[in-house]
Amino acid sequence: MFEHFNQRTITTSGAKINLVTGGDGPPLLLLHGYPETHLMWHIIAPRLAQNFTVVAPDLRGYGDSSKPFGEADHSTYSKRVMAHDQVEVMDQLGYKEFFVVGHDRGARVAHRMALDYHQHVKKLAVLDIAPTHLMYTTTDMQFASVYFHWFFLIQPYDLPERLLGAQPAYFVQQALQRWSGDASVFPPEVVAEYIRCFSDPATIHATCEDYRASASIDLRHDEATMQQKIRCPVLVLWGAKGFVGRKYDVLATWRERAEHVSGQALPSGHFLPEEAPDETYAALKEFLEG
Repeated sequence: MFEHFNQRTITTSGAKINLVTGGDGPPLLLLHGYPETHLMWHIIAPRLAQNFTVVAPDLRGYGDSSKPFGEADHSTYSKRVMAHDQVEVMDQLGYKEFFVVGHDRGARVAHRMALDYHQHVKKLAVLDIAPTHLMYTTTDMQFASVYFHWFFLIQPYDLPERLLGAQPAYFVQQALQRWSGDASVFPPEVVAEYIRCFSDPATIHATCEDYRASASIDLRHDEATMQQKIRCPVLVLWGAKGFVGRKYDVLATWRERAEHVSGQALPSGHFLPEEAPDETYAALKEFLEG
């Protein structure tokens, strides 16, 4: 699916990161979401590679990247640490400045990256999220019902790990069906790869730690930098059939966190690059080249 891309593993100070690279032009880092891997970009990455040097990694804890066991304070999977992984990846590839596009968990990593490493991030696009701190602090029954996994995965070790480990394939399939507008968009071979990776007990633990971090150490980091705005231009895209746009004034919330924000809803559920690849590609290309 990534024809003309090269696969490699880069060892950072805290993890081994699996990734693919391809294309020619300004460097562009693509960060995937839960419960997926870099394969979520399989439709639009080759198109973007016509104009950009695309780097699509598996986040720490996901895919074929390493999965260190979580520390008691969940800092192993803080978005600050996960962002640092990717800055090191880009540095080892020779890129001091780059564009970043993140979906779901990857967008939360990218948000923190744009705050902590603003000198490296030229432009930022976040796909189908509102800021983590806002989502937790405005939780209501509607939010908890749709995003039930936010509250399930943060339960203490090893309750969610044991339950997810019983039927990981079923959970992945349910996640893709529940959060998409049309689950038929996911090719069987891609779903099989998501299931292969998620079936590893180390992945299940790591991804639980990702969410535990979001509900603890990440909130403290967010509160410490609440007055710090993202400096670079920000594009916000969300699914018209998804939850985020129904719950939040998406552009208004991001304008509270960034200086220069534009964006729009696209005709999809949560998984924009797979459900609405043409629209997602067009919006990203226009933003990044503008």
